[in-house]
Amino acid sequence: MPLGAAAIAAEVERLIAAGRAAALALFASDRQSRQRFVHKTAALLTEQAQNLVQANARDLAANPNLSSALRDRLRLDADRISAMARDTAAVAELPEVVGAIVGRQTMPNGLVVERQRVPLGLIAIIYEARPNVTIDAAVLSVLAGNAVILRGGSEAAHSNQALVEILRQALQFAALPPDAVQIPTTRDRGLVDALVGRPGGVDLAIPRGGTALIEAVTRAARVPVIQHYQGVCHLYVDGSADLAMATRIAVNAKAQRPGVCNAMEALLIDAAIADRAVPVLAQALHQAGVQVRGCPRTLARAAATAIAATDADYGREFLDLQCLCAVVDGLEGAMDHIRRYGSHHTEAIVASDPAIADAFVRGVDASCVAINASTRLNDGSCLGLGAEIGISTTKLHAYGPMGLEALTAVRFVARGQGQVRT
Repeated sequence: MPLGAAAIAAEVERLIAAGRAAALALFASDRQSRQRFVHKTAALLTEQAQNLVQANARDLAANPNLSSALRDRLRLDADRISAMARDTAAVAELPEVVGAIVGRQTMPNGLVVERQRVPLGLIAIIYEARPNVTIDAAVLSVLAGNAVILRGGSEAAHSNQALVEILRQALQFAALPPDAVQIPTTRDRGLVDALVGRPGGVDLAIPRGGTALIEAVTRAARVPVIQHYQGVCHLYVDGSADLAMATRIAVNAKAQRPGVCNAMEALLIDAAIADRAVPVLAQALHQAGVQVRGCPRTLARAAATAIAATDADYGREFLDLQCLCAVVDGLEGAMDHIRRYGSHHTEAIVASDPAIADAFVRGVDASCVAINASTRLNDGSCLGLGAEIGISTTKLHAYGPMGLEALTAVRFVARGQGQVRT
């Protein structure tokens, strides 16, 4: 039964008050305490793996109509929990960011000016059915000195509740405030609007999910929002490409894990090599279980392994074993297509000509541009961050995978010996 406005407002105020108090305590905490929290979280994931699998099974059973790709996102099994535990433990060893000095200069009057990293404060993360986000978001936020309110999708309700209980146990073990990680007590959809629409409440909102979720949060927000928008990722195979390399990259980018935001959703092929490349690439994707939706020029060369694309397939995030395949007129045709249909997430090119590759980098606007590499590599662990809270497709204040540094702001600290303004 939906809650009334007064009950929702009371829940929001409770979350904000507890979260702000926890954020203050975290800012004053030492690195060792935050590291103990992360290590304990990793240990509890291993110890309580069976409980997590059981909770996740309840979620899977309650959502039988999800697509195979979305069920893959939702699923937690022993191997995935083990990987989560390993990745979590590794996060504890990342360099300290809280209080880190990133710049220092001495002014002519002797004033020493430092630039210091500080936590953002209280973060609200609104996301869909991806239980791994619960751990990643909480661990990174707390290690960077932030408190976090986690509003996961209803499809993962049991999984998220079990994971948050682990996180709060780990916080208590490390003598940190348990309210540094909170989950709302209500599933009422009105809570999200009230939470992000409360001025002076959370310091940042991060929506992760489909278009409808992100647009709804952005419309309701009266606090800063970083959008982790849909991944309409393209791979352009240039006329100078090594076709064997392009084939390996295309199959990996689409089929290795199709339900994630950095999976390839559109394959663009230079018309100059279409007669040779389209049959090879379409066949390879078909053999990998991918349904290729081709433009007319694609179908003319791969009728046996592709079906006709519709207008709705252009700019579509399939999140499944499907992709668009379009023949374009060289580099300019590829960049025009990407400018029209891309989502600023990940764009990739396969090209042997460095000048073509460099022109592609300059000509597309995306949080990550890959040259002769899979779109799947736009990930914090693959790009040297160790871990990420998500991939920002906006530019203020982060663009691309958000690691620990992106969960801080930089302030000025001025050290003087009695200087005054003249």
